[in-house]
Amino acid sequence: MIMMMTCTDGNKGVVADNGKYVRYTPEQVEALERFYHECPKPSSIRRQQLIRDCSILSNVEPKQIKVWFQNRRCREKQRKEASRLQGVNRKLSAMNKLLMEENDRLQKQVSHLVYENGYFRQHTPNTTLATKDTSRELVVTSHLTPNPPQDASPSGLLSIAEETLTEFISKATGTAVEWVQMPGMKPGPDSIGIVAISHGCTGVAARACGLVGLEPTRVAEILKDRPSWYRDCRAVDVVNLLPTTNGGTIELLYMQLYAPTTLATGRDFWLLRYTSATEDGSLVVCERSLNNIQNGPNMPSVQNFVRAEMLPSGYLIRPCEGGGSIIYIVDHMNLEASSVPEVLCPLYESSAMLAQKTTMMALRQLRQIAFEASQSSTPNWGRRPAALRALSQRLSRGFNEAVNGFTDEGWLLINNDGIDDVTILVNSSPEKLTGLNPSFSNGYTPVSNAVMCAKASMLLQNVPPALLLRFLREHRSEWADSSIDAYTAAAVKLGPCGVTGSRIRDYGSQVVLPLAQTIEHEELLEVIKMESVEHCPEDALIPRDMFLLQLCSGMDENAVGTCAELIFAPIDSSFADDAPLLPSGFRIIPLDSGKEKSSPNRTLDLASALEIGGSGNKLPGDHNSGSGTIRSVVTIAFEFAFESHMQENVASMARQYVRTIISSVQRVALALAPSPLNPNGGLNAPMGTPEAHTLAKWICDSYRCYLGVELLKNGGHASEPILKPLWHHADAIMCCSLKASLVFSFANQAGLDMLETTLGALEEIGLEKILDEHGRRSFFTEFPHIMQQGFACLERGMCLSSMGRPVSYERAVAWKVVNEEQNVHCICLMFINWSFA
Repeated sequence: MIMMMTCTDGNKGVVADNGKYVRYTPEQVEALERFYHECPKPSSIRRQQLIRDCSILSNVEPKQIKVWFQNRRCREKQRKEASRLQGVNRKLSAMNKLLMEENDRLQKQVSHLVYENGYFRQHTPNTTLATKDTSRELVVTSHLTPNPPQDASPSGLLSIAEETLTEFISKATGTAVEWVQMPGMKPGPDSIGIVAISHGCTGVAARACGLVGLEPTRVAEILKDRPSWYRDCRAVDVVNLLPTTNGGTIELLYMQLYAPTTLATGRDFWLLRYTSATEDGSLVVCERSLNNIQNGPNMPSVQNFVRAEMLPSGYLIRPCEGGGSIIYIVDHMNLEASSVPEVLCPLYESSAMLAQKTTMMALRQLRQIAFEASQSSTPNWGRRPAALRALSQRLSRGFNEAVNGFTDEGWLLINNDGIDDVTILVNSSPEKLTGLNPSFSNGYTPVSNAVMCAKASMLLQNVPPALLLRFLREHRSEWADSSIDAYTAAAVKLGPCGVTGSRIRDYGSQVVLPLAQTIEHEELLEVIKMESVEHCPEDALIPRDMFLLQLCSGMDENAVGTCAELIFAPIDSSFADDAPLLPSGFRIIPLDSGKEKSSPNRTLDLASALEIGGSGNKLPGDHNSGSGTIRSVVTIAFEFAFESHMQENVASMARQYVRTIISSVQRVALALAPSPLNPNGGLNAPMGTPEAHTLAKWICDSYRCYLGVELLKNGGHASEPILKPLWHHADAIMCCSLKASLVFSFANQAGLDMLETTLGALEEIGLEKILDEHGRRSFFTEFPHIMQQGFACLERGMCLSSMGRPVSYERAVAWKVVNEEQNVHCICLMFINWSFA
């Protein structure tokens, strides 16, 4: 019998299978609604139980109840879809309005350029046109000509504020600056917005406009609190506040910015900020520097800072129909590039970098807060979004403090060892030590009474920052010293490891525990668990795993002007929102505006290539199309808590540790960079170790030798490439290095899919961890046969991926891989007909 169902109003009734219309009473509807909120899709047994438990439904047949729930789910789905479509429609309407305004602005800009071009041609009829049209620059910078001191009395400040407002509006919606689209940015309903950078104007400038789901007053409140979202902002002090007759406010501000690297100094600004409302209900917050005023307060120069200039900038916030706001952001600065070494000038002359660090960061903060407000669920580890953002901010701010080492924060420079490559600073101020010495409830006393920072910067070429950052993040063991990590963790670890003289333990694999990420995935906050290696019974009784709170950003290779950062700090396993943090890490800043067009597969197996060689992660056909030189400056800063009487010993250790890290980074960068012998880039193989193609040949030759059949369909002839068909083989093929523990060193694409990992993270996965009890027993039983006769066949079994998902396989083959000298290089396994269970 076919059930007749229509999506009717459940408050009235349903059409049963016999065509009879069933009408429900309000009491019955109320009972059904209560049960629906508990279980929207009840089984047949649950529906019958409902009828038995609810007496007012005793006269209703189970099939009628089933139809009611079907109709109720249908209405719920229709309501959600209608709400979603309404939201999309409002967003598209607002975006359409925004694009129309942008189109009008561009038309005005084109008309202005055409007029300037015609005027220029009329007045230079007999002169050859220069290759660069400077008329635009003359028009744009005309307001920067020397002016007499401006009056800083209340009436004079209002005049300056109104002038700033006019100039800002002309930049945000007019043609005062020639804007060009930010490279790599594509506007659309789901994009961050429309982002543009300046062309041919004094200083650096960036402009963005977009939609945010927050009311204008809330938007203005967030943006005015610049230290909460602008990571480079050290402080903003309101020196004076004056109300205006039109209901607005004028603020005199002093702002300081951190230096991004140890090779430069910070910037500061003496600003006027004007907040007012326009006739159409929009809010305007505009700012500019006060560099030449009289009859009012002034700000003298400050040690360790270079006075920079902010040209008329700000925020135009318009209310959007249906809620939310349309926002225009303009940042225009002169960062005094002449005060830094020539090699660093691009950091202060790049509008793209200003857009990434300031303009787009403001939009991202607004979008993130709006997204968090719309979510009802609690993120990982039960922490609120605001608390997670605060942790990220503390990590970034702590790293900036270490890089800059300001004396007013208690940092003091100590003498070097005759080489100026690493700078050592010490901080014994109470503010820095707050929270680093928790009162131990188990009788252990605090010991750290000072903090040391070892920092350095270096220049790299031909290595994209995102590529280097990914390697540093995925292969910590290639550059970090676990004993040093354990030492730094002792400052925040609640237990005997914090006592001087405790035995330092070894750490094995690391587990990444995601904590939070921004909606555009440009920044990740995670906890790294370093698993302790047991060497004695005491180790098993007292688990001492180490935890790091880690912030990672700038992993998109296609983003222009993006700074890549990896910042981490040791934490206790039960860390609180106000847990003490001693951030250390890396900052990689591109010095060129050109975009690296490298393949996303360029790091197929960096860690394994460092060990067994290879040409990086290049499969046949993967080539780097970028031909220009990529320069970047890498800044390294590490902090250590220590006892004051051990300062010399800790300084020697810290200096040597940072030098070791510098050597590791240079080694990786050299391996990644293209060279005449290796124009595609990748890691160069050390002597006596196989490259990727050689390893593939060894795998296939060994399989043919011991099993008597070909592994690849083409037989692996020398004239044919072997690595590519091996990489695309349907079965999961993976190699284990013959070390104390069997750790994976290579896998083809099917193997990576089965393990749910990347080749870059393979070395952190051991064979014993993925095999179940039966699989481990079977493999180690057959292991002597593998080493003697060369291979063994394993029966059907189960294993686990790196994410913990069960995987079944029909059978498996294991064989030893030998080189030309018939020396055993590794063990290879092939899992046949595998699938997720």
